[in-house]
Amino acid sequence: MSTHALLVLYGSQTGTAQDTAERIGRQAQRRRMRVRVEALDSYNVANLISESLVVFVCATTGQGDPPDNMKTFWRFLFRKSLPADSLCRLDSAVLGLGDSSYPKFNFVAKKLHKRLLLLGANMLLPVGLADDQHDLGPDGVIDPWLISFWQKALSLYPPPAGLAPLREEEKLPPRYVFHFLDEVPDKQTEHLQTPDNKAPPTPLQPFPAGVVFNQRVTPPSHFQDVRHIEFDITGSNIQYSPGDVVMMRPCNAAEDVEQFCQLLKLGPERYFTLTPTDSSTAVPAHLPQPCSVRFLVEQFLDISAVPRRSFFEVLATFATNELELDKLLEFSSAQGQDGLHSYCNRPHRTALEVLADFPHTTAELSIDCLLDLFPEIQPRSFSIASSLLQHPNRIQILVAVVKYKSMLFKPRKGLCSSWLASLDPSKGDVYVPLWVKKGSLSFPQDPDTPVIMVGPGTGVAPFRSAIQERAAQGKMANVLFFGCRSESKDFYCRSEWEEKVQAGQMILVTAFSRDQEEKIYVQHRVKEQSKLLWDLIAKKNAFFYIAGNAKQMPASVCDALKEVFQKEGGMSENQAQEMLDAMEKAKRFQSETWS
Repeated sequence: MSTHALLVLYGSQTGTAQDTAERIGRQAQRRRMRVRVEALDSYNVANLISESLVVFVCATTGQGDPPDNMKTFWRFLFRKSLPADSLCRLDSAVLGLGDSSYPKFNFVAKKLHKRLLLLGANMLLPVGLADDQHDLGPDGVIDPWLISFWQKALSLYPPPAGLAPLREEEKLPPRYVFHFLDEVPDKQTEHLQTPDNKAPPTPLQPFPAGVVFNQRVTPPSHFQDVRHIEFDITGSNIQYSPGDVVMMRPCNAAEDVEQFCQLLKLGPERYFTLTPTDSSTAVPAHLPQPCSVRFLVEQFLDISAVPRRSFFEVLATFATNELELDKLLEFSSAQGQDGLHSYCNRPHRTALEVLADFPHTTAELSIDCLLDLFPEIQPRSFSIASSLLQHPNRIQILVAVVKYKSMLFKPRKGLCSSWLASLDPSKGDVYVPLWVKKGSLSFPQDPDTPVIMVGPGTGVAPFRSAIQERAAQGKMANVLFFGCRSESKDFYCRSEWEEKVQAGQMILVTAFSRDQEEKIYVQHRVKEQSKLLWDLIAKKNAFFYIAGNAKQMPASVCDALKEVFQKEGGMSENQAQEMLDAMEKAKRFQSETWS
């Protein structure tokens, strides 16, 4: 091994940046370089001045924000007191993962690259800007960027003489070794540890909230199953505001857990402990020690996700069957990404289904490789759809259950929404470990400031929270634009809105896209209500919000709003854009969208 060490630090929200960082770590091992891979916030940033070679892999979230697991690092790095030559001994590179359909494309990576330069770091190559919208996906940028990186890094830090790099199909040592226990330890409640202090719950100490009710709010004839779910948070110390989100980790379906254990010949009731093979690696924080195989497969390994390219890279190292090996190596290569996309991404084939498709390789798998092969299940977030002022000790959410057909026989299901839909409190106590996170939306404190909200479909959730809260505080200047397919099928919270309109607590404008010949969407209603909107925004300093699916809706609503400015304010197109930009800067225009 080289005496020089590479440090790979990642900021990841959905697990993609972590996966890329771990892939770089494996490439370093194959090049005989010592390597550590860590989340940015678990790394002691004060040690950065003594590192020699660091790669940063970071995603961008929300409106150009850093991911949760790099926020502490971010605050430290942007301290004004840091000297300009703090990192003058550091060789570094930044790889960003983003999506150019969002306005703040790779904002975090660009800003980090500039900041490292200002602190004196030697940047080995330009910032890498991977893009989900690229024809080849993020790998279209990552692959050539990594080739350039290794050329630079190995010229500065050559491997020991006489040691050839390891081939792609050669096994690397696992990160962990499993030690099975001969007897079952005392009965453990592995996931229902109630926090015993007065602090609010965290990802490492979630609160087991009881499911109070779980009701479908669309008729059985409607194609979309949408659920209104309520959790009891009594005794949790949770406080939340409109715009905040509730976080939870879903569980794999019982049938998938059973199939996985059968494929790998694992006894679900057996217990084990984990030992890292490298002293710098910690045991994953969400795995209890000792842990049952059932807990590992049900609540930790993401077996029902569409696997990434790295899954095939690791799987290929176990293949002895020539046909399977050839296919796995093809799917691992840059040239094979079109084929992988057709096999995996297009039909949404799960990692579990891939194992069943490669039976010879699956039979060769060692249990020690499971944490190298499968990522951890990532937490899911839902906009809170209730206010503590109207529903004390409760959190309510609105969940669209994801289920659809692909070319595969078995219907595709969303992991978290399907799991939530299956929880039935009428059959006994059901608990969901959860915690709350500050959302990206914030509402004005001034009681006279009007609020205009555009929330089609389940995008209405944060606005239900805001309207409930504001009505309870006597803030009546609320305008909601709600859109859905049909007045009779998916008009969520209809009776509640009608009561609040009657009570003078809000104005409601609806758009039912399929109830007439030509489709009518929320953006059409925004244009129709130009006089009202101009009066509220230009004369009464109203705040304007958008929430919902990030396909065309947010851009269409923005265009409609600019048309309002042009028509009612006599503005040019440029002036309308400037007005919208000024509102955004002043936090009077906010959006929360998801794909």
